Amino acid sequence: MVGHPSEVAPFKRPRLTPNPAIAILGDGQAVMPFGTPGGDVQTQAMLQVLLNVSAFGMDLRSAIEAPRFATYSFPSSFEPHEYYPNRLALEGRIAGATMDGLRERGHDVLEWPEWTRLAGSVCSVIHDVKHGVLTGAGDPRRASYAVGW
Repeated sequence: MVGHPSEVAPFKRPRLTPNPAIAILGDGQAVMPFGTPGGDVQTQAMLQVLLNVSAFGMDLRSAIEAPRFATYSFPSSFEPHEYYPNRLALEGRIAGATMDGLRERGHDVLEWPEWTRLAGSVCSVIHDVKHGVLTGAGDPRRASYAVGW
C-alpha cells in the first residue's frame, strides 16, 4: 500500500526478517515446517537443523538441540554492516579438537557458550503423512515451543 510505513521502497530496512520454510521429506512421506528468529543466523541455523534431520537421520528434538556454528564472513544485514572475514562462531559443545583444526585451517574461531541464543531458536513440527503423527520440538536456546494440530 502506497504511503504505508511498511511499504517496500528503496533504502528501507525490513521491520523483521522471518525466513519460514516447509521441507518435504522422504518423497512426500513427511512435511516439516520450521523457522527461527536470529537475524543473519536464521538461514544458517535452519539449514543445520534440516540437514540433521534429512541427511544425518536425527529425530527432530536431537536435530534442534545439536551444537551449532555460524559464519560472519559476510556483511551484516544490520547497521553498520560489519563483517569478520574467516570468522566462525561455534557453540562450546563442539569438540575443542574440531575448533583447533579450524584454527589451523585459517579460521578465526569464536567460542560461544555451550548454549547460546545467538545460534537461533529453531522450532518445528514434522507431520508423518503415512502414519498421521505430528512430532514437534522447540529450541532450548530461547523460550520456545512447537504447536501442531
